[in-house]
Amino acid sequence: MLVNKNRIEKINEAELKKKEFVAYWMQSSQRLEYNQALGYAVEKANQLNQPLLIFFLLNSNFPEAEYGHFKFMLQGLKEIKKDLKAAENNFYIVDYQNLEDLEKITEKASLVVSEKVYLKHLRQWKSEAAERLSAPFYLVESNLVCPIEEVSEKEEYAAYTIRKKINSIRDKYLKEYQQEKLQNKSKIELEFIELNFVDDLDQYLEKIEFKQKIDYANYFVGGYQQARQKLEKFVRNKLKDYDQKRNIPHLNYQSDLSPYLHFGQISAQEVALEALNSGYEAEPFLEELIVRRELAFNFIYYNQNYDGSLKDVLYDWAYQSLMDHQSDEREYLYDYQELENAETHDQYWNAAQKEMLITGKMHNYMRMYWGKKILEWTADPETAYQWALKLNNKYSLDGRDPNSYAGVAWVFSKHDRAWQERKIYGKVRYMNARGLERKFEMDKYLNKINNL
Repeated sequence: MLVNKNRIEKINEAELKKKEFVAYWMQSSQRLEYNQALGYAVEKANQLNQPLLIFFLLNSNFPEAEYGHFKFMLQGLKEIKKDLKAAENNFYIVDYQNLEDLEKITEKASLVVSEKVYLKHLRQWKSEAAERLSAPFYLVESNLVCPIEEVSEKEEYAAYTIRKKINSIRDKYLKEYQQEKLQNKSKIELEFIELNFVDDLDQYLEKIEFKQKIDYANYFVGGYQQARQKLEKFVRNKLKDYDQKRNIPHLNYQSDLSPYLHFGQISAQEVALEALNSGYEAEPFLEELIVRRELAFNFIYYNQNYDGSLKDVLYDWAYQSLMDHQSDEREYLYDYQELENAETHDQYWNAAQKEMLITGKMHNYMRMYWGKKILEWTADPETAYQWALKLNNKYSLDGRDPNSYAGVAWVFSKHDRAWQERKIYGKVRYMNARGLERKFEMDKYLNKINNL
């Protein structure tokens, strides 16, 4: 099955010169299934009757990546390495130092394929690579259901402005995908090139210096097979009641797939199709997986100051409202370390923070409450925003993701509407402990966290 042409973009001016192989730079789609970037590379290799080189660049200095993030990712790469070896495919993992490494790997490539990316440091990396590569360089949209620029050419205001745009083209892209079989499996030797090849991924991880080593493996193990197990369990046991129970903190009626989606270890397209084909009502789940998730990608793609200041990300009414109330007296004030260590007066907030610290993920409803209280208990909104981003990026397996940046910005009213004006929050949506107690059996959530 050919990759839809709307997913493919050539980002340099180099012309095709038939050399020795086609190269696929795997980075944000760390999987072999439903990977259109890999599929397009296979198509091109078959057209040219050339073998395919698949490579992954490990960067020990990747921005804000902690021990738990690396371990989860490497667990997935071990699975890929094993599967590609069994299929007799050429796969190399390289300890990346600089762009010269990329030039060395692709020196004899007829063309190079990788995935379209959205966060600014990844876009810069791919853009700088495009300038250095002598071969044609293609990016393929493999991590979203709908191509981002086809959905919209601008930053969207909220879910209601993007929903119709997504849903009008969703069916065109929400189809089963099977890539072609690679025809030429000739061996490609790179060993003679001066590169730091990584064979032992456990040893690689142990050599990286971290200030702290938090391991989430008791709760989340990386890799496609683990993602598939979670997906099948969710569809079988939870999807039919998802809309009614997903917000209840002591129940786990969420899919728990966000870490796998973040690392590209499973495709949103595959997840959506599994839900659609289940026989259960899937639209509430697809609203989150497709509309809300792709709204988040739209935000960070068209607003490259997504990690800057509140003024950069908020609508004028929201920013001005927060500024009008930034001098309001706070009943409680905490510093970063107190928040990080879950040392507040609020047992529900502490439990949510502990859930993230211990498991690498926080229940989504509690994450909203968690963010709102950081706004309330911090000296000013700007500091609150930066601290919320820092905590979420550091401890969440699904942190450092478009969804994470949009989720934290939502706390401060991104993609939301104005509410009744009140102290500290201004016109930004308010949440409190009494609301949690009114809606949920919070003692059960506390017990759940205490038993982790």
